[in-house]
Amino acid sequence: MGRTLDDWMAEAAAELGIELTADIRELLDMTRVVAHGVERPAAPLTAFLVGYAAAARGGGVEAVSAAAQRMTALAERWAQDAASDGSAEQP
Repeated sequence: MGRTLDDWMAEAAAELGIELTADIRELLDMTRVVAHGVERPAAPLTAFLVGYAAAARGGGVEAVSAAAQRMTALAERWAQDAASDGSAEQP
């Protein structure tokens, strides 16, 4: 059986010397909303900001979740604003 995303996250966290307690699904959902609602390069950069903001607030799963939820809401507002003013990208 091959390696999984969970295996990668566990090994990456160990390499960084941290304990990973974040909700991976929530973070993936947030990056999906940002990638589609803002633009793709914003997704990994926003994930970095979420981690940085959570660490600045003492870390922990609650801080990560709160920051991810705020960024999801912001990206959704951006997408709605772009759709309403006609600036959304056309395929």
